[in-house]
Amino acid sequence: MAKIKSLDELRRIKTSASDLTAARSSNAVKVIVGMGTCGIAAGAREVMDAVLKEIEKRGLKDVSVQTTGCIGMCQEEPLLDVIYPNKGRITYGRVTPEDVPRIVSEHVVNGRIVEDLVIARVDD
Repeated sequence: MAKIKSLDELRRIKTSASDLTAARSSNAVKVIVGMGTCGIAAGAREVMDAVLKEIEKRGLKDVSVQTTGCIGMCQEEPLLDVIYPNKGRITYGRVTPEDVPRIVSEHVVNGRIVEDLVIARVDD
């Protein structure tokens, strides 16, 4: 990584990075993939790759993609949560990369829960 040589250069970097981090601090929809060792062993990396590709393909800007560790539901891995502001948390289990376009299309974009993949709900 190159050294930052001026205050103006630092400001330009800050401005360009703010677009990348804005979704985390806003009321964005959050997609959380369980990346504990149990999740990774069950295919969470492939699910995460599919999530990132689908969000990029659709040009979704107001979606925050995050990771979490093991939450004790190892038998249901890979796990993927979708959290809408003020609408609670939906947890999908045994998610495959092939399920991701449907979850993103139905739930993340249109707000319709993919009922057949849901394993848990937490209401606000």
